[in-house]
Amino acid sequence: MRRARGGDGRGCSSMAASALGSSSGSPSPAVAELCQNTPETFLEASKLLLTYADNILRNPNDEKYRSIRIGNTAFSTRLLPVRGAVECLFEMGFEEGETHLIFPKKASVEQLQKIRDLIAIERSSRLDGSNKSHKVELSQQPTASTQLSTTQSPSPVGLTQHPGNGQGQPSTPLSAPMVTANSTILKMLQSNIQHVLVYENLALQEKALACIPVQELKRRSQEKLSRARKLDKGTIVNDEDFLLLELLHWFKEEFFHWVNNILCSKCGGQTRSRGDSLPPSDDDLKWGANRVEDHYCDACQFSNRFPRYNNPEKLLETRCGRCGEWANCFTLCCRALGFEARYVWDYTDHVWTEVYSPCQQRWLHCDACEDVCDKPLLYEVGWGKKISYVIAFSKDEVVDVTWRYSCKHEDVISRRTLVKEELLRETINGLNKQRQLSLSESRRKELLQRIIVELVEFISPRTPKPGELGGRVSGSVAWRVARGEMGLERKETVFIPSENEKISKQLHLCYNIVKDGYIRVSENNQAISGWENGVWKMESVFRKVETDWNMIKSFTPIMIFLVSLKLFWKQN
Repeated sequence: MRRARGGDGRGCSSMAASALGSSSGSPSPAVAELCQNTPETFLEASKLLLTYADNILRNPNDEKYRSIRIGNTAFSTRLLPVRGAVECLFEMGFEEGETHLIFPKKASVEQLQKIRDLIAIERSSRLDGSNKSHKVELSQQPTASTQLSTTQSPSPVGLTQHPGNGQGQPSTPLSAPMVTANSTILKMLQSNIQHVLVYENLALQEKALACIPVQELKRRSQEKLSRARKLDKGTIVNDEDFLLLELLHWFKEEFFHWVNNILCSKCGGQTRSRGDSLPPSDDDLKWGANRVEDHYCDACQFSNRFPRYNNPEKLLETRCGRCGEWANCFTLCCRALGFEARYVWDYTDHVWTEVYSPCQQRWLHCDACEDVCDKPLLYEVGWGKKISYVIAFSKDEVVDVTWRYSCKHEDVISRRTLVKEELLRETINGLNKQRQLSLSESRRKELLQRIIVELVEFISPRTPKPGELGGRVSGSVAWRVARGEMGLERKETVFIPSENEKISKQLHLCYNIVKDGYIRVSENNQAISGWENGVWKMESVFRKVETDWNMIKSFTPIMIFLVSLKLFWKQN
């Protein structure tokens, strides 16, 4: 975690510089480094550093203040990216553990106070806006402020464990470079690149595996793979791909459940969300629930708490939530089963997972909420979302995958106005460069080859598949309507006989399976494009093109997904 950075022209005030010393023999190189940040970054980071120090100085014998969980949101977003901030903690006496920074019993409280006071001098000077001497409130009389509790349970964030890095050896990931621009997108990059490391904790993966009926899922996948190979001998999918499909289905149907409104914990009746947030408890914060919804029961006038947990370890226990909780927990389950997985964030308020298929040598879109795989245009075409930014995060990289999820690239470009494209690209490249420093040369080469394949994929917009045309399934109707995700309403096709057809008493319609179109022979050979535009109603049927066989087949789902086929033509 320790890192060295060059200067950028910023510096300490004269008062702090005097205290720190201007030579290479400065009593605190870390504080000097901290001073190199922008004023806003320095003030925010120094406030948290002082809080950590003051908690220990006020409560020297309280163990809960002597450890800082590395996965803690405040630490990972407000200190970890800031130059000199973590180094200040080390100079105070903190030592790096596997999941926490620890201030050990043997550490010098005097050294902690010394570094604390140097930071306080500089902070006071900057707040007062001059280089004159100022009265600094030292640690014996700390400022009255809300203490930031660092009380945490044993953390699931195993930052030193990377079983999937191609070496099979533990490695220490480096922190991401600082993101200074005031942008929602860039701040999200910083937050999520740290969050996905939680999935690499081996103990947490074991906990997830204990919840998954692995052998049963493998049995089901083998049966369906065998059946698929008999029906489609040219299939390129393998047992891993079918296991992924079984995991998706099990997760939605048997493990996790969607929450619209919770049942009242007092009387068991229905509640309604009042739209207000309740203050999170210490236990809520411990599990990443910074927001707690208020679900009110009209029957007994009781206010129920629904914490929105952001820690997948807790979600293995609660097994409920909305898309954020679903994607968070499902991504962990994928990693537990050995899949390479990405957590995917969409600016238009949705999240899901991508899983890499070695057999197909590409990333597969997986949405556990919908139990769908490899239908990336579902959101834009089916739900009607206005895609703008879609970013994928894994332990090794960050990738802008927006173009996989859109077939309307020009429209997407017109909506990408939140951050300059050059800045976004440079930020992602910087994050990847730092994250991959600890990887082997072969692993970095593998990631480069994959990203080249992805970029080629992104160049040409996709054509929507029938399975991507439907609206959203998860959530209540009211919730889906409010979010505009019901999809486009499909009109039923009805053929009304023309006067000539009535006279001849014949309606002749012919479908060409190669050209995928109808010819209405009895109406001057009128052309109708698309097989779905000639049926009254359909359920679960699609047209598959086998380009390598130079053939086109109508595949029923009994051959592919083992569900029943319904196809209707309405006759008078």
